[in-house]
Formats: sequence, C-alpha cells, structure tokens
Amino acid sequence: MDSNTWGKIFRLTTFGESHGKAIGGILDGCPAGLEFDEAFVQKEMNRRRPGQSDITTTRNESDEVEFLSGLFEGKTLGTPLGFIIRNDDQRSGDYENLKHVYRPGHADAVWDRKFGFRDHRGGGRSSARETASRVVGGAIAKMLLKTYGIRIHAYVSKVKHVELKTPYQDIDFSLTEKSIVRCPDEAISDKMIAVIESARNSGDSVGGTIDCVISGVEAGLGDPVFDKLDAVLAHAMLSINATRGFEMFRGFESTGLMGSENNTITTGIAGGISDGHAIVFRTAFKPVSTIAQPQQAMTNSGEEITLEAKGRHDPCVLPRAVPIVEAMAALVMADMVLRMRSDRI
Repeated sequence: MDSNTWGKIFRLTTFGESHGKAIGGILDGCPAGLEFDEAFVQKEMNRRRPGQSDITTTRNESDEVEFLSGLFEGKTLGTPLGFIIRNDDQRSGDYENLKHVYRPGHADAVWDRKFGFRDHRGGGRSSARETASRVVGGAIAKMLLKTYGIRIHAYVSKVKHVELKTPYQDIDFSLTEKSIVRCPDEAISDKMIAVIESARNSGDSVGGTIDCVISGVEAGLGDPVFDKLDAVLAHAMLSINATRGFEMFRGFESTGLMGSENNTITTGIAGGISDGHAIVFRTAFKPVSTIAQPQQAMTNSGEEITLEAKGRHDPCVLPRAVPIVEAMAALVMADMVLRMRSDRI
C-alpha cells in the first residue's frame, strides 16, 4: 500500500500522527543541484501553521522543519530529502473522552472498521496535521517549478455566502497574504472575517471555496488516459482534509452553456494535457466537523450520547488551507514537468 506516497518521479511520502512525537516526510526524485532556500520552506510553513491569527485554532506549533538528508552546501544532492516537524503543543488529554466515541463528520468509525484499531488523539493519521508535511514538499516543488517559470497562486474565493467574483485576470495576488482570511480583496475579506467570527462565537463552523491559478505552464503536461492533468489535480485536491468538491475553472457552470459558448472558454487543459494557458481550478471545503456545540454521537459499543467536543479547532479551515492547495498543485506540476522530460527522445 503506497497511499502515503504522492507522485511517480517527484515523490513525497509522509509519516506521523497528530499527537505523536513528530510528523515528517521523504521527498525523492528531486534533481541534484537545485538551489535550496530553507527560509522559503519555513515561510510556507508559517502560512499553514496554527495560531497565526484570531480566526484560526489556538494550537501553538512552531512548525520548524528539520532537514535530515539530501542537502549539501545549499543545494540538493539528488538523493532523498528527509525531514521532520516536531509536535510541541499536543494536549492529548483533550481527547481522552473520545477513546470510545465516534465523532460526527469524522473518520473515527470507518477507521475502526478498516483497521480495528485507531489513535483517537486528534484523529491520529487522519488529522489535518499531516498536511504540514505536504507543505514542505510543495515548497520544494515550488523551488523546482520556479526554474521553469511556473507560478502558483491560491486564494479564498468564498466563505459561506460571501463570494469574491472578480475574474482571476484582474486579481492582485500580492494582496492575498495581507488578509488573515487570504482573500485578495479588502472589502470582501472583511465580510468573510465577520462570517467566520460569528460562527466561532456561536460555537459553529463554516466552509467555502479556494481558487487556484497556475501560470507559466508549457504545453504538453499530462498523460492519457488515467493521468490526465486535470484528473491528477482533482485527485490531489480531494486528498486534502475537508474537501468536498473540485472543478476546472467554472466547470459546473458550463453545464448550463451551449457548446458554441463553452468552446470559447480556455481552461488551460485540453484532453487532459496542458495547452500553454493558465490553469484555473476551484476546490470546495466543508465546514469543520468539530464544533463547540452539543452533538449527537455514537460510541463503539453502539450507545447514543451527547458529545461536547474539547480541544482547539479552526472555525473555518480555508485560510490555512490556501498553502496546502498550493502545495499539492506544486507537487502535481513538478511531477508532471519531470515526467514530460521522459516522454520522448
């Protein structure tokens, strides 16, 4: 089983649990001689880390990355890049009451049915804590993509009913990081923050969408039949915790168009292969399942109970999910770039 590994040439394997000693990964297939910027990796990690603003979880992890192998004198060696991220602020006692309880909306019950044994502390391996390792891999992928002129920008486009409708061509991506919700429009950002704060104050949560734009892409990336570029991007995005939908550009809107109208829309991918234009996609995220309100739950013995969750959780995952979306997009594109180099003589 290699469900813990992503990619065919540029391959990331992640390991660790939410409340274990550390999480980490092994990145293989990165070419030798790539100028390595550890400060950039840490900057990407800081975008995902908990406790970064008033609308995120208060879990306080430094998320400092320690590289164990694959580097020498500031460059990649072409050998596996091993790294760990230590867990410093676990409060496993917050989850002791969940040892025999299946939380609504979580993977607790299905994990027990599949494996017969689980780590109930924060969800263990199924926790979004695992995505920190993806961000490390994605940061390295971004370094590689930069040498090919490929850039990736994601931003929050919708929180509940508040939506940014500005065409991506008119968005100043430099404004994204100036918003704690990571929406590059100040007026819309303020409305989104108000919605998230309202949900938090009522002990509830909200979802929304993240848009991602990949520019500078050469034509020819992607492989028929099962590894079409859009199919692989969909797989990557739907592997992120709390995702519930994926569409290329305005994919679902296209169902209401005539063929003559739809044929004029460029999505950056045709027949599963990049055409040289910008690639635009959207990923939908559900409201966080753990909320500070009483909920009906089931124990592993079949008893119905009222659950009042403890612990520290985001009222909305979207702000911290933006770097995760970018990371997975970068991993896909880095792998596809390297695969294309072996497609023909």
